[in-house]
Amino acid sequence: MPDRSTLIRTLLAQRILILDGAMGTMIQSYKLDEADYRGTRFADFAHDLKGNNDLLCLTQPHIIKEIHAKYLAAGADILETNSFNATSISMADYHMEFLVPELNFAAARLAREAADEATASNPAKPRFVAGVLGPTSRTATISPDVNDPGFRNVAFDQLRVAYLEAIDGLVRGGADVLMVETIFDTLNAKAALFAIE
Repeated sequence: MPDRSTLIRTLLAQRILILDGAMGTMIQSYKLDEADYRGTRFADFAHDLKGNNDLLCLTQPHIIKEIHAKYLAAGADILETNSFNATSISMADYHMEFLVPELNFAAARLAREAADEATASNPAKPRFVAGVLGPTSRTATISPDVNDPGFRNVAFDQLRVAYLEAIDGLVRGGADVLMVETIFDTLNAKAALFAIE
């Protein structure tokens, strides 16, 4: 069997590969509370964690894997990792930037396991993992302060380094491709692309 990179390119030349759907809305359907987000590992963490969907890769991995399995059952060829906000810049909002390597690795590993299980059950339909790089909670070209339009709260190099750290975890965890997703600030997107190179 060809390596995964060759295989995905071959399949893309033959047909359209189907991406999974939204992770956030699927997580919302579980109606998780603060304790669910914390799990046992972060039960005594000093800050609120509800809404930190990426953290669920560590505290509720069975939920994330179940969501992946649902998308695979619906016909998805490519699973997106649950790493939309798993950069040091976005995780700083939760005081969890120290978890970025582990979060990205776990996100990719969960998707990889689900994809491999689906492929094993139907080898004629191989499944793949896209490591997701999301927009971050800060933008390089838009001021967060309407009274100071020239102010920026993040620099290009900070973004590039943050994305590079995320990429390392995603690749080590088993992502087949990297996906720059939903980044509305083009300079942020450029930083992600520079990190990928």
